Amino acid sequence: MSMDEKYEIIPAGIFKQKCLAIIDSVARTHKTIIISKRGKPVARMVPLESEREIEERILIALREGEGGMLVDEETFLQPTSDIAGWTEA
Repeated sequence: MSMDEKYEIIPAGIFKQKCLAIIDSVARTHKTIIISKRGKPVARMVPLESEREIEERILIALREGEGGMLVDEETFLQPTSDIAGWTEA
């Protein structure tokens, strides 16, 4: 969870009593809920992102220079035929 992500801490007893309302709230507000037991965090309920929201977040990160490569530069620049094991006929 990033430092700027909004979240609320709810004791497990309250979560148990109001879980359906809390689920609705997470879906509506997109706010993460941390569930605690005896004052210690034990679980996290996070809103699901649609595929469109995920794509938008990735595109924004790439535009802002926050995206990273999943492989090293040498692998990225390697011809696809080499990676796939294809040979020229």
